[in-house]
Amino acid sequence: MDEIFGYFPYLASEQQAQFIRMGDLYRHWNERINVISRQDTDQLYIRHILHSLAIARVVSFHPGTRILDVGCGGGFPGIPLAVLFPESRFTLVDSIGKKIGVVRSVAEGLGLRNVDARQVRAEDISGKFDFVVNRAVTQMPRLVEWVWDKITPGGTNVLPNGILSLKGGDLTEELAAAGKPCVLFDIADFFDDPFFETKKIVYLFR
Repeated sequence: MDEIFGYFPYLASEQQAQFIRMGDLYRHWNERINVISRQDTDQLYIRHILHSLAIARVVSFHPGTRILDVGCGGGFPGIPLAVLFPESRFTLVDSIGKKIGVVRSVAEGLGLRNVDARQVRAEDISGKFDFVVNRAVTQMPRLVEWVWDKITPGGTNVLPNGILSLKGGDLTEELAAAGKPCVLFDIADFFDDPFFETKKIVYLFR
């Protein structure tokens, strides 16, 4: 928790309270459903919440921005980002009903009014979005195939609309196959913890 407040010192009191409650809610659900690795429970704030918030280091979503979290699992990166950007709109989707049930419960427990959680396959999502976010949900060429036509060109944020993926490892072949303009951001440039040494944000833009 100290790391969250240290890296994001200007949180409103309500946001601070939401991040504190977030840990309790995920520990509660992880005892019932394997939302995250049981080995990671003690590292929830670093390996899941702070990792999700890395996206906020490259773009601060303007009010009204529409963000789609594909394959959100138990709600990462969408739920932490929804707390950080309460005036943006987040749609979190996953094909597994139990995980979407956790997302809905956590969003309700945090009092989030900007989260819509849906049980749906990525390729079947309807609607248009400014950004698609995800955490290593699939290979980039497949993700592009699923969502590229759902991203509205242009945008009003500091980055043009596109995909922001939390990834790791050697991405050379994967990104070449995706066939889209791409920028990589090293998360270790934003956060000091050794966990982030090989972690990146992959940004594909229209």
